[in-house]
Amino acid sequence: MFPTPHTPALEFKGNLLTLMILHLLDSDQERIAQELAEKVSKAPGFFQQAPVIIDLHAVQDENNDDENNEINLPELVKLLRTHGLIPVAVRGGSPEQNEIVLSLNLGLLADTKLLRPRRFLEPEPVAVPVPSISKVVTQPIRSGQQVVALQGDLVVLSAVSHGAEILAHGHIHVYGALRGRALAGVNGDCEARIFCRHFNAELVSVAGRYLVNEDLPESFQGKRAQVYLEDDSLKIEAF
Repeated sequence: MFPTPHTPALEFKGNLLTLMILHLLDSDQERIAQELAEKVSKAPGFFQQAPVIIDLHAVQDENNDDENNEINLPELVKLLRTHGLIPVAVRGGSPEQNEIVLSLNLGLLADTKLLRPRRFLEPEPVAVPVPSISKVVTQPIRSGQQVVALQGDLVVLSAVSHGAEILAHGHIHVYGALRGRALAGVNGDCEARIFCRHFNAELVSVAGRYLVNEDLPESFQGKRAQVYLEDDSLKIEAF
């Protein structure tokens, strides 16, 4: 049976998705390839099939000073795909770079550089405050499962197993053992924190900055700990 003329076959809706942003700080292709390989090797599962946005703001001034040092976008896209990442869009490029982006069948995002005079902006006051909404999970989160709290905090009353992933707009609280991956402030909230009673995570991240298990201090393994951002670096301390 065919749908009636009044029944739509599709619709577009806005949504809130978690995307990684690759901020290019240097246009040296060899350095980019080397550092990317190092980062992916530390957490291959975290990067595999992950959509990524390429941000070119930081290399624009450099490129203006040396036209021969401009980033090679086709090679960069190829490199990211080689490591399992999926480039989806670019922002902050020049008009010439944007033409290359379109030829690569990637999206163009609006240039928000003028809207971000500082790296992290303090939130502007609003007339009506938005309450923090917490998502509470009472069951264990098992390997292969992903739980996301797109608004407010995520509270897990049980354990997070190896291979599981939890993400939250705000803070993350884990009252059982944290053995999987925990990503707080996924929409850029630098004030977000991760709290847990039994710390043994595979990966922790706040506002895009992350540490993998090999980088985590052994002194906190199995203990109460909190993870937060300070001076643009992740800090871990007991609580």
